[in-house]
Order: sequence, then C-alpha cells, then structure tokens
Amino acid sequence: MTRDLSRSHAHFRRASARLPLGVASNFRYWGDDRTIYVKRGHGGRIWDLDDNCYVDYRLGYGPAILGYADPRVDEAARQGMAVGGVFALSTERELAVAERIARMMPAAELVRFSNSGTEAVMAALRLARAATGKEGYVLVEGSYHGLFDAAMWRVALDRWDPDRPGEEPPVVPYSEGVPQAVRPLLHLTPMNDADRLEDLLRRRSHEIAAMLIEPIMGNCCGITADAAYVRAARELCDRHGVLLIVDEVKSGFRVARGGAQELMDVRADIVTLAKAMANGYPIAAIGGRADIMRRFGRGVAHGGTYTAHPVALAAAEKTLEILDETPALETIAAYGRRLQAGITRILKARGVVHCFAGHPSMAGLFFAPAPPRDFRDWRRSDFHFYDALARELHEEGVLCEPDSREPWFVCEAHDEGCLADTLAGFERALDRTLGAVAATAR
Repeated sequence: MTRDLSRSHAHFRRASARLPLGVASNFRYWGDDRTIYVKRGHGGRIWDLDDNCYVDYRLGYGPAILGYADPRVDEAARQGMAVGGVFALSTERELAVAERIARMMPAAELVRFSNSGTEAVMAALRLARAATGKEGYVLVEGSYHGLFDAAMWRVALDRWDPDRPGEEPPVVPYSEGVPQAVRPLLHLTPMNDADRLEDLLRRRSHEIAAMLIEPIMGNCCGITADAAYVRAARELCDRHGVLLIVDEVKSGFRVARGGAQELMDVRADIVTLAKAMANGYPIAAIGGRADIMRRFGRGVAHGGTYTAHPVALAAAEKTLEILDETPALETIAAYGRRLQAGITRILKARGVVHCFAGHPSMAGLFFAPAPPRDFRDWRRSDFHFYDALARELHEEGVLCEPDSREPWFVCEAHDEGCLADTLAGFERALDRTLGAVAATAR
C-alpha cells in the first residue's frame, strides 16, 4: 500500500467499540483495514485522518455538486442560522425555494420538503396509494429508492444463470428484517423493456398504484433508460390508471436544470428530489401535480420536526440559484467528458475493452463493449476487474466507490489539477491491476 492509514485504523478500532462496524452507515464500512475517516473537504478533494489527499468522485453519493465548502452556499447557510433554529413552524424561504423548484422542474407544480431521499420516496408512494386507492407498486430492477421496507427488494443475480433462457432471477429483500408481508405488493420489471411493462400493467394495473423509476440509475452504474422507454412508461401508466413517480434524488438538478425529465421530454405525476439541491446540506423534496399534492393534509399525513430547516433551505436557495442561473452544469458536464476521454485514452492504449453509461456528471465505467441496458446486463460485465481497480485507485488518491454499481460524480470545483492527478493515478492503478490479473492467470 502506498497510503499510510495508521490513524484511520486506530480510530476504527476505537469507533468499533461504540458504533456498529465503526461507522454511522453500512456503506461507509470498506473493511477493517480500508475504512477511512474524513478530516476535511475542499473543492473537489477530501483529506482523511492521515492527511492522504483524494480527488473525490463520490461527493457524498452526489450532493456536493458545487464542491466541498463552497463559499457561496456556506455563507447562505450562515444566514439561515441567523433565523434561529427549528420552530416546527414554516418560514418565508420555503415558498421561494418551492417556486425555484417549480420553475426548473415543471412536474413539481406543488412542493413539500423532506430531510432525505428515502423520506421523500416514502411520502411519494404513500401519496400515490392515497390518490389511486391501490397499494401495489412497480420498481425497475437495479433501482434504488432508499432504505425502507417497500423499496428494499432486488433480483438475486448471484443466484441466476443468464445462459439459461427463460429463467428468471428470484426476488429477495436486501436486508434482514424486511417483512415478507410486503412482497405481494411489489412488482419488478427490467429497464428498457416496454413489452414486459405493458404485459405487467395489463394484468395487474387494478392493484398497482404507481411505477417508480430512476431514468438514470444513481446506484446502478448510471444505467440509463431510453427516452422512448420512459415515454412509453408514461403512456402505459396513463392508459392503465397508474401514477408515474420519477425518482430524481440523484439526477435532479444534476444532469440538467430540469433533471432527467428535461433530457427525456417526459413529465412525472410525482417527482422526488434531494442530493444536488443544497450542495450537501440535508434537504429533500416531493413535487407533483397539484391535484395529487393537495391530498397532503387532506387525508394524507406528511411532516417532520426538521423538515425545511432554515439552514438547509438557505443552502438550497443559493445552490439552486447557481445551478439555474450560471453555467455550473455545463462546466460539470465538460469536465466529465474530458475525464472520460482521458480514461479512454489510457484504457485503449492497453487494449482494455470498456464503455461508459449515464451522464458525464454521473457516469458508470464498465469493462464491456457496450453500456448495459438493464441490471441483468451489469451481471455480464467484468465488475470484478472494476472492484480490483477501485482499490488501487484509492492508493493513488482517486476516490470512487469500491463497487462498480456506483457512478463517478463530478462537481463544479473539479479543475485541471484534479483531472491531471486523476489520469496519472488511473494509469498507475490500471497497470498494477492488469499486472495482478496476469500474475493470477499464470
């Protein structure tokens, strides 16, 4: 290892005595000898307890869209502090932020705030059930909609042989403690297969309240729906009396000012938003058709003590203003394209087959000749090579998720120095990974 992680290791041992796995989220545990703790972040980089510096492409799973410690957003947050804290009452800024969201994302005719993407999706599904009088729902295979029982189901590709025609992978919860009683309400369908979706809705729409879709899968490599598929889903939902919930927790305000809906020319009945809207301050939102949204408080419960916190609202107001009125998104996408071009140059020079999926601001890297069209395609790619490469990238100060299903996120603060360091580190990490593979094959 080229890094010294002695302080992180020592802290891990202390933290494990009080915190399960030594962390506050399962996804922050990377192993007893690889879990790191952040000391600080600035711009597009973070430093761990051992003062190792990383160019960060995780960005907290996407929120730090402008970069860490952005002075414009942090100054706005300080102004939010001056409001005084939490009142369990509304403040004036809620309307200003809601109006900005509605201008940027037309599907959000009315807006309610939440604290996290998980909370927003929970509220959206509850709202859809109330509006339709039905309880079932459709998820797209490989999608991620938060940590709550209704959403924590997956197709078990590790128990599936893709070479056996007609065999379907089993559907299982991805946590212990998820009630099997939830399973009958759930219907899973592959991405980009409108025929499968049509057949499902034709047979079961009488019990299905909503279809939830991430047009760009934020927790599955950036696998992207064809615009034609999303528009077909919109038409099929309309035809069968099913509400379309577009989960833009990760793509919203990142891939375009109006999110993936703008890119694909589709309009949700209900949309969920979170990650990029406040540059890391904790806030989320549910938006949707006025007739549906007005059910909140008129039969449908929604709330939360910390919802629409003045600090987070102030940060969101400034972040959305920057994303809406400056070229920040164009800057981010341009960096993402240069990053991909540089990685491609390095990989091609070594004859490594690869491709990218998603959007330049949140892209997945695959070791396969073409981007996957659905979660099952990911199973066919060489994700084991990616996982090995990611470990070596960490040694070179390039921080990506050590799991091929998480995209690389780009922020406005990623600069030419970040790009140069990334590409130099990528080249060294790749050569070590290829060397290890060759040695294993001998």
